[in-house]
Amino acid sequence: MNLTRNFSKNLKLLWELSKKDIKSRYLGSFMGVLWAFIHPMVSILVYWVVFQVGFKNVPIGDTPFILWLLTGMVPWLFFSESLSTATNSIIENNYLVKKIVFRVGLLPMVKILSALFVHVFFIFVLFIMFKIYNFEFTLYSIQVLYYLLATISLSLSISYVTATLAVFVKDVSQIVGVFIQLFFWLTPIFWNLNIVEAKYQFFFKLNPVFYIVEGYRDTFIDHKWFWEHPLNTIYFWAIVIVAGTIGIKIFRKMKSHFADVL
Repeated sequence: MNLTRNFSKNLKLLWELSKKDIKSRYLGSFMGVLWAFIHPMVSILVYWVVFQVGFKNVPIGDTPFILWLLTGMVPWLFFSESLSTATNSIIENNYLVKKIVFRVGLLPMVKILSALFVHVFFIFVLFIMFKIYNFEFTLYSIQVLYYLLATISLSLSISYVTATLAVFVKDVSQIVGVFIQLFFWLTPIFWNLNIVEAKYQFFFKLNPVFYIVEGYRDTFIDHKWFWEHPLNTIYFWAIVIVAGTIGIKIFRKMKSHFADVL
């Protein structure tokens, strides 16, 4: 509730800081902020060429492989970008922590909001691609807002833990990068969970990003509501609440030491 109030009270500030963050990240480059869209687009194209053309992946059910891949890659790219940048948000903005009175707790939100700009663009790309392949939009399409909120909540909850620890232990950002890479391959983004034996599928579902990826596919492909998976939904939000509670407690306890360490 405090996070929600801080977000609503400082919405204008968050908006301006997130725009500044995107511009400063690509300052001096010829293509500018276009690189924020080019990098994920190239990643998607590479994986599509490798698995569609190279390994000759067949359509998943009645869904072309490119659409199935996009619905997994788009939420994953948003989550990974949000978590990796939010982890370093306090360190990168140490001048705000040391020199002026500033709500340091807003910094992870700024990074996630910056990543959200790019993610919204790719959501439109998803809609366009499904239209090109003659898939009709249904009422289920509005569910993307729910899974968007779920991704933001998960990223923010974890980032309060990682961003706080990264101030004191510089290796945290590298560890987060390793775990992001690991979970990319453990999440059924470009491979189908059905290839795994049924007795092992439970362990893959413990990954909270699985819920988000499958949720995007339920929205665009399978046409299922999130409440049709009650246990998965309860488990996911329990992870978010636990991670968020731990993150906020650690952040509040340690934030008074940020300026000294930085």
